[in-house]
Amino acid sequence: MNREPNVQLISVMDEAQVSNKGLAKRMRDLAQRRGVELGTTHIAVQRWRSGSGIQPQSATIMADVLSAKLNRRISPGDLGFFGQPAPPAPMDVGYPESLSGALSMLDTLAQERAEATSESSLIVADGDLSATVLSWMVSRPDGIQADRPVSQRVGMRDVRAVRTAADMFMHLDFLYGGGHGHKALRHYFRHEVLPLLNASYSEKVGTSLFGAAAEISQLLAWTAYDSGNHQLSHRYLTSTLRLTKVIDDRMFGARILSNLSHQANYLGNHAQAIQLARAGVEGAHGRATPRAMSLFSAMEARALSNAGDPIGAGRAMNEAERHFERADTAEDPEWLGYFDSAELMGEFCHCFRDLKQRREAVEHAQRAVDSTDPQYARTLGFCRMVLAQSHLLNGELEAAVTTASLAVNVGETLQSARFQRYVNDFQTEVSTHSANPTVAAFNDQVHDALTRLEDE
Repeated sequence: MNREPNVQLISVMDEAQVSNKGLAKRMRDLAQRRGVELGTTHIAVQRWRSGSGIQPQSATIMADVLSAKLNRRISPGDLGFFGQPAPPAPMDVGYPESLSGALSMLDTLAQERAEATSESSLIVADGDLSATVLSWMVSRPDGIQADRPVSQRVGMRDVRAVRTAADMFMHLDFLYGGGHGHKALRHYFRHEVLPLLNASYSEKVGTSLFGAAAEISQLLAWTAYDSGNHQLSHRYLTSTLRLTKVIDDRMFGARILSNLSHQANYLGNHAQAIQLARAGVEGAHGRATPRAMSLFSAMEARALSNAGDPIGAGRAMNEAERHFERADTAEDPEWLGYFDSAELMGEFCHCFRDLKQRREAVEHAQRAVDSTDPQYARTLGFCRMVLAQSHLLNGELEAAVTTASLAVNVGETLQSARFQRYVNDFQTEVSTHSANPTVAAFNDQVHDALTRLEDE
């Protein structure tokens, strides 16, 4: 039986500049790091190029290897396998039209667990996303329904309790990762916070209460994102975006848009990431503090860098710097207190790494590592891994592996799917040096750390 050559696989391999033997070795190395036995040889790769079928597990590992090589998401379908199945249907954005719809949606979401799902499972139609952004931009605020005739009365003491809880859970998130506190946080949100929104309160208390509730809801989205459940995170974010319209909190709404941009960028949806980041910048213009505007511009720079636009990214980074120079000229909300110069350097080092600007990447990553407070353990772990990748860009293998080893050693207690992906991406990048004793020791260290994390 004559088969047609798999032109899609051949094309992607040519683009990645990888040989049959090179691809087979990368696949075996990645499978070994994942605890999978894979006997792929260059002969098997040649059969696949010639049109033979492939097992789903092998196709997934091949796609992940080529994704890392090309720095963009590659699916088995992109490689011509499995008869080009129809792409997943876009997810309904879920932006509620009414406040009651938003509260009902949030109550439903708070009953869902955050077990990790496939990172490629979040598909959002561009038109739906644009409609959500436009609705947030132009719709009129709901306003607070003060002094309703219900039995429960809420005061500022209740609001302070919610904000204290938000601070506590945010600290846990930074220190141990999103997987640590999500379950307790969603229980608190559903049983303690949401009922307060339907109580009686003054306009002043109601305004503060909705702001505090949005902070908790946003943190639920962030912990779901960090746990790897992107659909759940996205629905939390869009519902929280709707919540900000009650009191017309443009600054926190722009924060939600920047989070959506961050997630889209992480998943490789660069056009949507840019759109969302710019919407945050424009939507907050004149309504946000300089520190907040610096954050929003940095998110735009991240999106543009990952999309390979050095000119646009440079402009956005310059804007972020200009805003940050004025950061102390206005009083910031408490939720923004974490965004200091170390955080800004952390955003910039990601930009320079993605732009393959080697000297700048190392410089900014080192500054971020040196200045990040250890209480932000996850952020420090990210920056160390970016520093390791930046050393690798400079051809400094020993420095790269030493830095990555320190990141894994310090961050091994993090319940963060994102941190694990940083580590896995680095392992893929150094897989060509797997025979190097330092690299082999690092792979063993990662395996042991994951085993201990599963046992805890």
